Amino acid sequence: MTLADADLLDEWSRAAKGAGGFNDFDQPDERVDRDALAKGPFRDAHNGTLIVERIVDGLPIGAIGWHEIRYGPNPESTAWNIGIELIPHARGAGYGTEAQRLLADLLFETTGANRVEAATDVDNVAERRSLEKAGFRRDGIIRGAQFRAGAYRDLIVYARLRDDPG
Repeated sequence: MTLADADLLDEWSRAAKGAGGFNDFDQPDERVDRDALAKGPFRDAHNGTLIVERIVDGLPIGAIGWHEIRYGPNPESTAWNIGIELIPHARGAGYGTEAQRLLADLLFETTGANRVEAATDVDNVAERRSLEKAGFRRDGIIRGAQFRAGAYRDLIVYARLRDDPG
């Protein structure tokens, strides 16, 4: 993700908010931090975001991000939580599955983490299938964890471990 992507990311964010859906949290519009993008890659040792592009023509179709989480104080207890948002016409074609699989592979190749996880709304059947196709296994439900569209919602957590088949 570079400074050249900022306007596109802002446009996607506005469109997603207007369409409702699983990533609409009724928050005010925030422009992408152009100063941060101008400094270099939009990632560091603790988090990051990448543009998802179609391989065939390089068309940007979404963004995928990750952030560090800890299940204990030692470095071995570090894991990654990932999330993805594709533009509507790119959904259902397997791009999200491939992007999530590739990001998990990248995080395993470049860090010592044993776990990459993702959570999605229990009603988001398409994302649940995508994660399963990307090699993630269902861990369980986090009850009432997310406030969206005026109500608390349950999330399903999926994870891939380093030794799981990709």
